[in-house]
Amino acid sequence: MDEPPAQQSRADQIAELRARMAAIGGEVPQQVVEDAETLMVAGGLSLVLPNSGLPRRAVTHVSDTPALIVELIGQVAQAGGRAGVVGWPELSYASIDADAMERVVAVPDAGLDDLSVAGVLAEGLDLVVLRTRSPFQLTPVRARPLLARIRKGQAALVCVNVEVPSPALTITGQLAQFHGIGRGTGRITGIDFDVRAQAKGYRPASARVTLGTGGVEKRRLRAVT
Repeated sequence: MDEPPAQQSRADQIAELRARMAAIGGEVPQQVVEDAETLMVAGGLSLVLPNSGLPRRAVTHVSDTPALIVELIGQVAQAGGRAGVVGWPELSYASIDADAMERVVAVPDAGLDDLSVAGVLAEGLDLVVLRTRSPFQLTPVRARPLLARIRKGQAALVCVNVEVPSPALTITGQLAQFHGIGRGTGRITGIDFDVRAQAKGYRPASARVTLGTGGVEKRRLRAVT
């Protein structure tokens, strides 16, 4: 999707974002899962996530692992939810089908207003991904306006390279192996990741999951201390 023109004022940019949200049904929040506190995520990732999903109106830290992020976006959009991505121009959505992509708002370059843009999207969407090129940590003062905005809506905010004080959930993914390639021939049919999730009030859990054309398949799940 096209990004807002760089010459637009902040007010015009936000107005355009709201119009794009309205076009995908995002101005009036609607429940897409029964659990009002959790944005459900289908597939193998659900087995490692507390309550099988991401906490709504809260921050989840995720490692800079594009395949995991696209899987989260795809699962939410394919289930009828609406998602937004702020600040990741090189992220590939090739594995998400066209119908689901109609429910995704991408803002590849939000400039200096990335936090404000993420906050606007969080008021009306189900999932918002905020990513910066370089890691940085938000102070409690800088984080406060963003956190206040996500509490007004129902979105799960996923931060990549952005550290927010006291996140509700932290997810890390490490590449384990590829499927479908042998001795320099073939094509990739799946990628194994070792995924670990740690949330407040829950024991950490980890799983090896496979991302590929068939979605995410559970390979191994274990609770860890």
